[in-house]
Amino acid sequence: MIEGMEKIVREHSFFAGLGEETIALVAGCTRSVVFSAEQVLAREGDPADEFFLIRHGRVALELSAPGRGAITIQTIREGEVAGLSWLIPPYRWTSGARAIEAVRAIGIDARCLRRKCDADSTFGYTMMMRFVPLLVDRLQASRLQLLDVYGKNS
Repeated sequence: MIEGMEKIVREHSFFAGLGEETIALVAGCTRSVVFSAEQVLAREGDPADEFFLIRHGRVALELSAPGRGAITIQTIREGEVAGLSWLIPPYRWTSGARAIEAVRAIGIDARCLRRKCDADSTFGYTMMMRFVPLLVDRLQASRLQLLDVYGKNS
């Protein structure tokens, strides 16, 4: 089964170009998951024990707004990652994640991956170099969305 997961991880665009040893380390923390439309992948504030490589479908990242319910802040598609909170203590989802349509994904056990990052600094650095630009992109997208929302009220 691990060989199959290695192939899937290797072929996912987020991990494109990584060496075989790195792919094997990541694949050792994976499982295949399927979510039906409207199914919740994670709730805001939940422990960030798993994150997802989206293989098919779309996922809404949502924030709870008092009096307004869930607000979609970003839509994640095939080839992207849902869940970055596994990287930073206290390891809690900072947004909710909900399948907009049927989603096939690879779930990655965050504790497993963090242990491997701690045990092998080269692997840990490789993971951080892969994930930090994504964090910056998400932060920038949220910033632009806030400007859009508050700019309309001016």
